[in-house]
Amino acid sequence: MPAALLQADKSFQIQDTESIAPAEGQVRLEVAFCGVCGTDLHIFKGHMDRRVAFPEVIGHEASATVAEVGPGVTSVEPGDAVVVRPLDACGDCAACRKGFGHVCTNLNFIGIDSPGAFQGSWTVPAGLVHELPGGLDLKMAAFVEPLAVACHDVRMAGLRAGEAAVVLGGGPIGMLIAMVARATGAEVILSEVNPKRLELARTLGVAGVNPVSEDVPAFVKEHNGGELADVVFEVSGAAPAIAQMTHLACVRGRVVVVAIVPEPAKVDLFQVFWKELKIIGTRVYEPQDYDRAIAMLADGSIDPSPLVTGEYPLTRVDEAFDSLSNSPDHMKILIDCRG
Repeated sequence: MPAALLQADKSFQIQDTESIAPAEGQVRLEVAFCGVCGTDLHIFKGHMDRRVAFPEVIGHEASATVAEVGPGVTSVEPGDAVVVRPLDACGDCAACRKGFGHVCTNLNFIGIDSPGAFQGSWTVPAGLVHELPGGLDLKMAAFVEPLAVACHDVRMAGLRAGEAAVVLGGGPIGMLIAMVARATGAEVILSEVNPKRLELARTLGVAGVNPVSEDVPAFVKEHNGGELADVVFEVSGAAPAIAQMTHLACVRGRVVVVAIVPEPAKVDLFQVFWKELKIIGTRVYEPQDYDRAIAMLADGSIDPSPLVTGEYPLTRVDEAFDSLSNSPDHMKILIDCRG
């Protein structure tokens, strides 16, 4: 089966590799589609060299078909369409003992810490596999992983129908959060500097504001009956947005930190005190978020197809990464790993 191995020099080599037979409690999958994630791009640009052992197969936003099951596996069978929740927790740390394996201290994030999905054949723990309902297109099922992130963020925020939400940052995750929030029944505003992303948001029924040329707090009040937002999702990681996020939340509002912000950032904590705000951190997803993401795709309440801005075969994965690196207008590129 072909596999795209990312080398230490950040080039991809396509190699034929031997399929790994599933051991007890494992399944072997034939990968269909895999989305290119922002994390994959960070790896490609050399920002995660201390974590990734090169050469490595990366990728984790995958849909697949079960090819083989190992001894003891009864949850799925060959031929089933599935997705993988790529968080292999240790089960022993403090987080795992509390039932929060998604933030495991010793987490093996498959596709980063161990071989991922940019390959034709992928062997993974059966407990991380979610079966897909019949009729769900495998191409769209590659969105389950990032959509589960959005579902987790919205759930952690406690967002309710009729509330107002502001999403800061209109990349793939920000756009999916806006879509899930809207499907929940919230009024949604997306703040984004890229005009094409703003236009996409508007076509999806989300109000858009450019923080460079417009007054975001005034825009929020204008679209929300004079009130600020019940929930603010910070997804951009940009210093100006982080500095502004507490200013956009109403009294007793919630500010949800979604973006990975590796350096200390300036946050106006006086706003937290004065308005009794809650700041909520969110990271990846839990099994229930995967289940909701699958259900939303299956029942049509979320259609991610407008987010697809490119599709490449596995043999041209290097072109996909170059294109994504060089064009800020891209949203989601899918890699076809079949054949």
